[in-house]
Amino acid sequence: MKNYCKEAVKLSVSRKATTIIWLIWLALVPTGIWLTYLYFPPSTLNILDILLFIVLATVVALLPIVISGTPVYMIQTISFAAFLKYGLFFEVILIQFSIIPLMLRLQLKKEDLYRYPLNSTMFFFISIISGLTYYGLGGVTGSVQFSQLILPSCVYIVMGVIVNQFLLYYFHHLIGRKRKFFSEDMVWDSITTITMFPVGLNLYFLNQEIGLISFFLIGFPVASVSFLLSMYRSSEDVNESLQKAVEIGHDLTERLKRNEVLDVFLQRITQIVPVDYSYILNVKENRLELMKRMEKGAFMPNTLPPHHRNEGISGRVWATGRSVIYSKQKEWAVIAEGYMPENVESVMCVPIVRNQKVEGVLLLASEKQKAYEKYHLMIVDILCSYFGVAIQNAGYYEETKRENERCALTKLYNYRYFDGLLNREFKALLAGKHKTLSLIILDLDHFKQINDSFGHESGNEILRELALRLTMIVGSKGTVARYGGEEFVVLLPDVNKSDALIKAEEIRNGIANRPFTIHNSLSLNRNREKVKVTASIGIASAPNDGDDGLSLIRHADRALYIGAKRAGRNRVAEYVK
Repeated sequence: MKNYCKEAVKLSVSRKATTIIWLIWLALVPTGIWLTYLYFPPSTLNILDILLFIVLATVVALLPIVISGTPVYMIQTISFAAFLKYGLFFEVILIQFSIIPLMLRLQLKKEDLYRYPLNSTMFFFISIISGLTYYGLGGVTGSVQFSQLILPSCVYIVMGVIVNQFLLYYFHHLIGRKRKFFSEDMVWDSITTITMFPVGLNLYFLNQEIGLISFFLIGFPVASVSFLLSMYRSSEDVNESLQKAVEIGHDLTERLKRNEVLDVFLQRITQIVPVDYSYILNVKENRLELMKRMEKGAFMPNTLPPHHRNEGISGRVWATGRSVIYSKQKEWAVIAEGYMPENVESVMCVPIVRNQKVEGVLLLASEKQKAYEKYHLMIVDILCSYFGVAIQNAGYYEETKRENERCALTKLYNYRYFDGLLNREFKALLAGKHKTLSLIILDLDHFKQINDSFGHESGNEILRELALRLTMIVGSKGTVARYGGEEFVVLLPDVNKSDALIKAEEIRNGIANRPFTIHNSLSLNRNREKVKVTASIGIASAPNDGDDGLSLIRHADRALYIGAKRAGRNRVAEYVK
């Protein structure tokens, strides 16, 4: 088997490497073919024979068996018989010709066109080295007895496999990629070559004995076997894809965060279907909004405008609830509206259904024509079902988590969450990830009098407004939490005590100098009133003021009550040993 390895099939190479490959091909192959003709001219040619060899080579090249991304085609059966009958030059020409239908069958992208000169150069060297080895061992072509060609033929076949692997190994080093010499490709290469070696011999000897009819006796079964193996391999691909879909589905349902579900879904779907561009859109407020976008393996910002029902491909899929596949750009160009990458050819768009309602749309696109088959649609449909359940479960989990971590009144983190955060940050401090850890604890002064004068509902209004003010003042420098009642805490990683004092004073001023507007819940008309509120604040900083989270809280609390409350309230105090 002479074909390109699976790693190279999936890799794109740099412009420099592409240029080198084309230059090597121009320098060696055309001249090499001419020299081959000079030194190994073909014997008398039978035109009908030649045409049948070409037809068989074309048919076999159009029926590759793709194994792990590697196209395997049984050209060696035809080329070996052609070599034995007409010599090295004709075998070289036949192999070079067979590359063209194979490349057309694989529908190469523009950036993959380097594969033609690469394969052409590789196949040329394999033909030349194998052929010269055959002649060197005394092998002859034309009319030859069975006993005369057994040893040279065996060495010819083995040499082809070895040279193929050496060239693949060299190419990977040329573009800076690592590759094992004894790879999976070598195993398949060896198996197919050894299996088809006797068939090539049979074609040669039958052609010698009965002429043209041999092509039908041998060629038709070879083409049929290629076709059946291709069909078998397709069914194997479907089974493998189904198994992968189940694995991906389980992985999705184990994720507890929406972003994780989205990321895993888009990343893993490329393992099953060819995808260059993928978009997940969510139905929200009667329009389709982009949730996640991946292009060429990289996540992109969600900056695309929303779609409406029946607008573009995704809008139509949303409206009808039916999946669509387009094989070429001209099939969908009239339908598409809005953004679509320039080089897209194939498009597959699938509704994401939950509880018999379309909740979103998945759009996949490829730069390759006819990239998607019907079985791909079935697989993606299954994955979308898993995705719908996973995203719903993740939403429930995040909502439950928020409820458990947040104070229902102020929407700040609660004591349970803060306690865990403090312990985690203290461990980070001890591990050297933080230089210092400061804690601010504040308590509203005479808050019971406010509740007694205006009612608890009015007191709650103050607590909610205070939570907003604290969040705005602290920003991204720390975490604000409601510690209990009218007590609040602020945790500031990598903020020293002097900077924490400045921040605490800013908080105190932000409370004392800006009266709170409330509705007096004890009055009949719930009159709006302005209430002046103050707070006492205590500060402690680790590692100097505490060996653990509990001691840090205790010392900040001591500063609050002894240094601030007892000293007259509405002030900031730091812990002093």
